[in-house]
Amino acid sequence: MFQRKKARPHIPIPRRNNHIPEDIVFDALSRLPVKSLLRFSCVCKPWSSLIRSRSFISTHLNMSLCRVDNDHDHGYVMHMPRSCVETTQVCTVSCDRSFDWISEFRAPFTHYTYVVGSCNGLLCLYDYWKFDYKVHFWNPSIRKFKSLPTASIIQSNTLSLGFAYDSQNNDYKLVKVEWPIDRTLQPMPPPEFEVYSLSSHSWRKAEFGISWRPNILYYSINYNSPFPFVSGHLYFMVGTIRETGQQEMHTREMILSFDVNSEKIGELPVPDDDSFKEGSSYRKHLTLFKGKLALTKDHSFRPYGYGHSVWVMTDYGECKSWNKLFFVTIEGPNVDGYVRFNGFTKYGSLLIQQKLEPIDNGKYKIENKFILFDPKTLHHKDISIQFKYPSNLVSLYVATYLESLALHDAENVVSY
Repeated sequence: MFQRKKARPHIPIPRRNNHIPEDIVFDALSRLPVKSLLRFSCVCKPWSSLIRSRSFISTHLNMSLCRVDNDHDHGYVMHMPRSCVETTQVCTVSCDRSFDWISEFRAPFTHYTYVVGSCNGLLCLYDYWKFDYKVHFWNPSIRKFKSLPTASIIQSNTLSLGFAYDSQNNDYKLVKVEWPIDRTLQPMPPPEFEVYSLSSHSWRKAEFGISWRPNILYYSINYNSPFPFVSGHLYFMVGTIRETGQQEMHTREMILSFDVNSEKIGELPVPDDDSFKEGSSYRKHLTLFKGKLALTKDHSFRPYGYGHSVWVMTDYGECKSWNKLFFVTIEGPNVDGYVRFNGFTKYGSLLIQQKLEPIDNGKYKIENKFILFDPKTLHHKDISIQFKYPSNLVSLYVATYLESLALHDAENVVSY
């Protein structure tokens, strides 16, 4: 006998729950690249508010830094030309090891600016060609920049700028150092420090809390290259001429440090090495080498050849920890400006710029050839970096690059 199947009992299907726990959303979004986050900001207002929040930006930065530290095969380097002719600067992102082109950003300024420094994908640019002393924070990843309020500047002084990230307070800071150019002031007073904070959008003075030698007749701070930022400190090389007796004078150097967290000033010893002490302070520079403070010195050998010495401080604050790492020799004519050392990549390769190429009869043509030198293997290779006005290229600013959301939560920013 045919039996009817029993009908299934009716089970109501619950409505689909679209709610995702906030902590899961936070964690998932914090792992995404900046370009994706900018798109997802349009999904809904809560996501937009989250991505703009200070805590999210900080978490996203920390996760990006961890990925960079763990990625030993790939890194990114950013370079910008320093040319007085180009009306618009282009920031180029390349592979750290090969300098192969990856992407580029056009700076949103109509005139030349000097790169003070870069930190976590945020660039600090200084416009001094029109003498209005404008400073801008620029994040090319999110196409935003912020112009800083003008600081008090004494026209009779010379100034230098340093840019750094205060990790304890999650703040970006600009440090302005001024010193007098009037050599009739004897003894010369110490430099004055002033600090701009992005979080407070204001300037404040920092106290010069170390002893200043009373017999300094003249000094200057080397500002030909950006000041290195190492372990929470900015470093400044000071070249001094100091009186030691009634008639005798001699030249020496000192290193000033600025703690961006406590905003205190300190002093570091220079290498106790005769090969470092001799020569002009102008040829000595502070830089960054594999996360450590380094000192470089240019040498010239007449009539032919250039050299470059590098010292690295292995233990912070210890004079004996300055180790002479290597010496690079570059063949070429002993012409001022023929060779420039642009800096180190994350992996320790040295970028060298050759500005002249010999042709015949002692004449030279402007070449702007770039060489990547590996201090471990002593091997070097030519790399291709193209510019619109190569004959007017003064130098090249080079720094490691990281996409970030810095400035995304800041006030009074300009989007373009």
